[in-house]
Amino acid sequence: MTSFISPSPSSSSAHPVLAEVVRSGFTEGHHRGSLVVLAADGSVELALGDPAAPVFPRSSNKPMQAAAILRAGLDLSGERLALAAASHSGEDFHLDLVRTMLAEHGLKPDDLQTPPDLPLDPVQAETYLAAGGVREPLTMNCSGKHAAMLAVCVRNGWDTATYLDPAHPLQRLVGEVVAESAGEPVAALGTDGCGAPLMAIGLVGLARAFRTFVLAEPGSAERRVADAMRAHPEYVAGTRRPDTWLMREVPGTLSKMGAEAVQAVALPDGRALAFKIDDGSTRALGPVLARALGLLGVDAPVVARIGSAPLMGGAAEVGEVRAAF
Repeated sequence: MTSFISPSPSSSSAHPVLAEVVRSGFTEGHHRGSLVVLAADGSVELALGDPAAPVFPRSSNKPMQAAAILRAGLDLSGERLALAAASHSGEDFHLDLVRTMLAEHGLKPDDLQTPPDLPLDPVQAETYLAAGGVREPLTMNCSGKHAAMLAVCVRNGWDTATYLDPAHPLQRLVGEVVAESAGEPVAALGTDGCGAPLMAIGLVGLARAFRTFVLAEPGSAERRVADAMRAHPEYVAGTRRPDTWLMREVPGTLSKMGAEAVQAVALPDGRALAFKIDDGSTRALGPVLARALGLLGVDAPVVARIGSAPLMGGAAEVGEVRAAF
């Protein structure tokens, strides 16, 4: 069974400004948050705010959920395993593989308990709507994870109707993997946007978990997930997403964002980072991530691409969201 501890109270007002919004030379807003950077040996190299305080990592927990699915006996690899850890964009190749994964186990899209949604990627959503598409469980960005969860239930003879119940054998195993990977107890249990149970850990624990995955023994569930995500990053995110760009252009990097502006990254030598923007603003995510990558010594053109967050005035660029640490 997963053990739980009571989270320590944390005042977000005391957290430092991680990003500032500058328009026409005038600073019109700030985004506060917490961030941690781990050295290659796992020690804390930089801590801003309160990175030990529990947060809901949201989809940054997906590598741990995918590892639990492997531990439960589902033999996934390649694109299928990457999609099991994905917040996919809803592009055609994502949806086709979700359908295939379901069919391989005698399942249908109707078995998914993801809430109906449009593709996560705005460009893809416009294309989908123009073609007459409507909100469906299949197009929700977590449908790959849910397909894998359903498949492992079929494999083990577990009830598929209750696969999102926190007491379900699969979800109990997920909690164990999260706590083990993070090196700390799960602090709170919630419900994610997709309906799956969500386990709270500190940002230090989240960064430690990603470090654990990239340094895990070859063939272990953790390493298999990390390797699949890094080999097939377009299935983890999409063709127009920063996680894909980073894993594709900086070999060996493991990267996964989560809703409410959570991000975790690990480099192949064990250096890692995790942060959360308090107000959940994703516009601050890229600039903060780029700055944190720079502190880790990542020097690649993709860092500037990820960090670019221009503000528009009319049809012209008049400012930017930029890191403030």
